[in-house]
Amino acid sequence: MDGSAKRIDAHHHFWDPARYPYPWMVGDAMDPVRRAFGPDDLRPALDAAGIDGTVLVQTISSLAETREFLQVAAATEVVHGVVGWVDLMSPAVGDDLDELLDGPSGRWLVGIRHQVHDEPDPDWLRRDDVRRGLAAVQRRGLTFDLLVRARELPAATDVVRSLPGLRFVLDHIAKPRIAAGRDDPWRLRMPALAAEPNVDCKLSGMVTEADWATWTPRDLRPFVDGVLDWFTPRRLLFGSDWPVCLLAGSYDAVIGGLVAALPDLSPDELAQIFGGNAQRAYRIGGAPARAVDPHIG
Repeated sequence: MDGSAKRIDAHHHFWDPARYPYPWMVGDAMDPVRRAFGPDDLRPALDAAGIDGTVLVQTISSLAETREFLQVAAATEVVHGVVGWVDLMSPAVGDDLDELLDGPSGRWLVGIRHQVHDEPDPDWLRRDDVRRGLAAVQRRGLTFDLLVRARELPAATDVVRSLPGLRFVLDHIAKPRIAAGRDDPWRLRMPALAAEPNVDCKLSGMVTEADWATWTPRDLRPFVDGVLDWFTPRRLLFGSDWPVCLLAGSYDAVIGGLVAALPDLSPDELAQIFGGNAQRAYRIGGAPARAVDPHIG
């Protein structure tokens, strides 16, 4: 794998409800995705869309899942990196990270994520032990994925400012209330986070924040316009959020909806969103780590 431009899906999952419990997979509405999904299920969609590589992202707070995902990445050519999970509050967080990185598939670990929006405390990211955990992530050259909503954006902004050497990637544009047509707290709080140069943002997870049955690119456009203005094409990454996205549309529909929601961009800008930025944010394929540039808005 070389450092040339590739089309990268920066956010997808695998899971198997027969092996692990998924606390978020509740209610009849989740029936369409309440089954095992693995590489063989995803590969036809990637081939049809011309996607060269992917980033596999954790689904539960489990070191066991992370170890298994690293093994999957080592055995699956299309998976170019894994965003796993460790307990950031644990005094042993550094040892846990080193165990993962030093394992036979450790080279595939590119980042860490925690489901922050599920924490009862909106200030969870401000905890001293969490920040120590994030500092351990930084020291090992990994990226941290921020899974937050508008409620947690102030704390996320504070922690990003306190760790300027750590690359953060905001998942799902912070899950605004797309189905409602507007989200004033989200729109008020996002610019401060976007102003920090060590944060990228995934154009992912939007169709499931919209009305699953009736959404169109027009519903996505005001929110896409916002993050495009705040982050610019230099810090936006495409992610499918497959198979979660299947609740609201096919893999092809997700890509088509995003392209239709974007304004006219140059071929180079589109190439960055659909691959180049993911290669840099996660150091995929030998891409150099992006220097933190205070002039990037």
